[in-house]
This record gives sequence, C-alpha cells and structure tokens, in this order.
Amino acid sequence: MIEVREYVDSRGRLPFREWFRSLDAAVRLKVNTSILRIAEGNVSNLKFLRDGVFEYKINFGPGYRVYLAKQGEMFVILLGGGTKRRQDVDIETALGRWQDYKNRRYSVPREDEL
Repeated sequence: MIEVREYVDSRGRLPFREWFRSLDAAVRLKVNTSILRIAEGNVSNLKFLRDGVFEYKINFGPGYRVYLAKQGEMFVILLGGGTKRRQDVDIETALGRWQDYKNRRYSVPREDEL
C-alpha cells in the first residue's frame, strides 16, 4: 500500500482539499476512486511531467487531472487538481508546490537532529 498525503502550504492550507471540495459529488467520487487506485499501486493513468511531478488523468467530464509527487517509494503527496483546460497553469502550480514542499521539508531540522 502506498500512503497518500496532502501538500500543506506555508500558511497551513490544503490546496488539493480546497479543489476537491469545489467539485460536484459525481466528480469527487471519480477523483476519490483514482486516489484509492494510486494507493493500491495502480498507476496506469500516471504520467511523469518533470522535476518529480506526475499527472494522473481521469477520463471523465472535461478531463480531470490530479497532480502529485512521490516521496520515496511508499508515499505520494497530492499537490492539486484541475482539468485539461487549465492544464498548463495547474502543472506550473503543482511544480511550485512540490519545490516549496521540498524546500521547507529540508530546511527544518529533523527531530533526531535537535
């Protein structure tokens, strides 16, 4: 099983969750099913973009996408979501969030380093 986590920005916001909650019930069900598939290791709809960010295509409606990054082999970080229409903007946003996550993760000393 792969653990799925959400990206949390520097202000404590959860952008993926905000996007997810803005969707109607039928779309939320499709997105949730896709996330469950990722957690089970089914990554057939996963496409590597660049700089560690992936896009998971959901063949429903206007072409929904979930943007994520892998942290090691057992963790996935949900960075955001969108549709085919906003794909370029959503990819750039996901890339920025992944870079922010890595910068903040490595700038804070681990507990065992204190």
